[in-house]
Amino acid sequence: MKFIKRIALISVCLSVLSAGAVEQMSIEKHAVLGINDCINIALQNSPKIKKARYNYKISKGNLGIAKSGYFPTLGIGTGYNFTDTHTDRNSNNNGAYTAEASINQLIWNFGKTNANIRMYNFNRIASLYDFEKTVLDTIFAVKTNYYGVLAAKATVDINKANVQINERNYQRTKAYFDEGVKSKIDLVNAEVYLSDSKVTLVNSEKLYQNALVLLNNSMYIAFAPEYEIENTETFNFEHKLTPVSLEKIDEKYDMSVPPEDVGNAFLTSQVEKINVLENYEFEPFPYTFEESVKLAYKNRPDLKAFDATLNAMKESLKYTKREYLPEISARAGYGYRNEYNSNSFNVGVNLSSSVNIKGQKHRIDNAKVQVEIAENEIDMAKQDIYFEVQNLYVNMIQFEKQIPLLAVKVKQTLENFELADGRYAVGLGDYIELQDAKVNYNNAQVNYVQAVYNYNVARANLEKAIALPQSVTTSIEDNKNDRKSKKH
Repeated sequence: MKFIKRIALISVCLSVLSAGAVEQMSIEKHAVLGINDCINIALQNSPKIKKARYNYKISKGNLGIAKSGYFPTLGIGTGYNFTDTHTDRNSNNNGAYTAEASINQLIWNFGKTNANIRMYNFNRIASLYDFEKTVLDTIFAVKTNYYGVLAAKATVDINKANVQINERNYQRTKAYFDEGVKSKIDLVNAEVYLSDSKVTLVNSEKLYQNALVLLNNSMYIAFAPEYEIENTETFNFEHKLTPVSLEKIDEKYDMSVPPEDVGNAFLTSQVEKINVLENYEFEPFPYTFEESVKLAYKNRPDLKAFDATLNAMKESLKYTKREYLPEISARAGYGYRNEYNSNSFNVGVNLSSSVNIKGQKHRIDNAKVQVEIAENEIDMAKQDIYFEVQNLYVNMIQFEKQIPLLAVKVKQTLENFELADGRYAVGLGDYIELQDAKVNYNNAQVNYVQAVYNYNVARANLEKAIALPQSVTTSIEDNKNDRKSKKH
């Protein structure tokens, strides 16, 4: 049923441009999307991916132009020539129509054209890897922002529950004060903590809305309707669906009003377990650091693009060196002149060379430097990739270690809060002790959620850094059926 609902709720809209019809994905109101759905939408809509496709097409065109050097050049022309001659004794004028056709064919230029073709082919390969890098960047931008929405919503839920706890505590403290059991300072402190919790809630709601904007932006969905997103395997909160809605972004409401009195305020318990993350589990990252570095060197499209650029520079150097060498070409032509009804046919083989020796030497020197620059770029990229993977791996492992520790801390602070509340209720503890216990419990929950978010983002960044194959991706071919699934 969920699959059928999703299919029914995701609509595909066609935006017709002057250059043709370009498929744009939109979201239907109340749709339920998973992380792969959001990635699909981003891959379909991203103008950066489209730009990378256009650049690839240009590189293919440049390769075709380079290959055209082996094709014959056709020439054709016609004209009318008029001559008017005057002397002291007479004048003379005549006109003649002419027509000419010729064909020129390169026979051999000692590998210059071959080197040029290979250079542009490597440029084409580099642009293909640039496209793949753009796809990876798009995928992981969606993942990061998707996790951001889940974390922000969990934080809002925690802070809403904290406001409710403070409201009930205020009601109970006010009832104690009215009965003369507690002092005025306890009531004032209850009001202060309630106000602080409301301010914290407002700030978390703002961060939640910012997270929604970032997710919609990463999918390139403007004027997005209200929809919901699902949990992920590594972000399995108690609530299964998280709403994504900015339709009431300008809505205002007054939170400064104290809660209404309740008749059983003495019996109101302010200790309530906040089940945002319970029994959180995740599969550890399957690769060691050394394996991750090897995968990065093997998979990274930017490193492959550097390799292709180096090969292109080497071919450019070959081409530049061979410009000293002559070209052998053949030519055939036919001409017609109507003045004497004459026609002619000619065939020839030419050997030609033209080069500025001084300028050519400097061009060769520059081409050698370009090769050295490309080699240096590869060395620098490998160094950067190594330390990038190392840093991200360390971060991920540290967050992975923090999660179970923070889960224990949540349980401990809850127990401490329950004990402090019980002591306060029977007059053994003071209000500051109670509030400290409550704040510690709330902060432990927020820190727990933040650690889960940090772990997910760190893991996603590590997957991006080693360019792991993704379950949802897109190909360089620009058609609506180019999205495909790949198993790891």
